[in-house]
Amino acid sequence: MQDWMKRMMLFGVGLAALTREKTEEFVKELVKKGELSEKEGRELVRELMEKSKKVTRDLEAKTEEMVAATLQRLNIPTRKELDELKERVAKLEKRGE
Repeated sequence: MQDWMKRMMLFGVGLAALTREKTEEFVKELVKKGELSEKEGRELVRELMEKSKKVTRDLEAKTEEMVAATLQRLNIPTRKELDELKERVAKLEKRGE
């Protein structure tokens, strides 16, 4: 499961980089055609990148929620729950020694 999450995150990072490159390319064309000033172009790229980051954060949050809900439905313990159980077992073993 963690490998899948890593791949999705790397995909998102790659997509963000590609998106910035394509956005800058598109805006340069608009500037070149005289449809935007250079200042307007820089501002447009900045705004689009901010929106892209927000969408990426929202997508990550939704993905995490979906994974957590799926794990809960399947009754799979979380890392925290496993760590708590390990701690309890260690304490009980100490008492029994």
